[in-house]
Amino acid sequence: MRKLIASLVLIASCFASQAAIAGPKVEFKTTMGNFVVELDADKAPKTTANFLNYVKSGFYNGTIFHRVIDGFMIQGGGFTPDLSQKPTDGPVVSEATNGLKNNTYTIAMARTSDPDSATSQFFINVKDNQALDYPNAMGNGYTVFGKVISGTQTIDAIRKVPTTTASAPRMGRMGDVPSKTVTIESATILK
Repeated sequence: MRKLIASLVLIASCFASQAAIAGPKVEFKTTMGNFVVELDADKAPKTTANFLNYVKSGFYNGTIFHRVIDGFMIQGGGFTPDLSQKPTDGPVVSEATNGLKNNTYTIAMARTSDPDSATSQFFINVKDNQALDYPNAMGNGYTVFGKVISGTQTIDAIRKVPTTTASAPRMGRMGDVPSKTVTIESATILK
């Protein structure tokens, strides 16, 4: 009997410690449904802090998923519905060497060809994208900092939206823009 009780206590403490190390969670409400991401502040502390600062400031509210490529990823967090780019804070240093992989339903930072250029834009992988992992063909990679833990049906619905090429202010033309605007209505840190 004592062994059974000791085993139950051990199992309960394992579940409690797992819950204790769970990272911050952010709920996105979009025009196509909701989803929740859990962030990995241990493996991507600077990226997580950067992302949470944008969430806390309300930056993502009213932005859109401006780039959708089914079989690859959905990208958002930087443009308004009229395809105007929002001004951002300074870039965050890449944490692509953290061991996290660009697997299906993970969230990663979008950037330019400079590995240390990520600001507000993020993408959610809709398949395993090993070519984006560190080290990739360019020698760097894309920083994964969390994963979708609920609402994958929303991600799947967004990735299926037909896309087009659209005119963007000050930038010329943008490809892979959803022909139906997918707006992030709000991004909120869950308690």
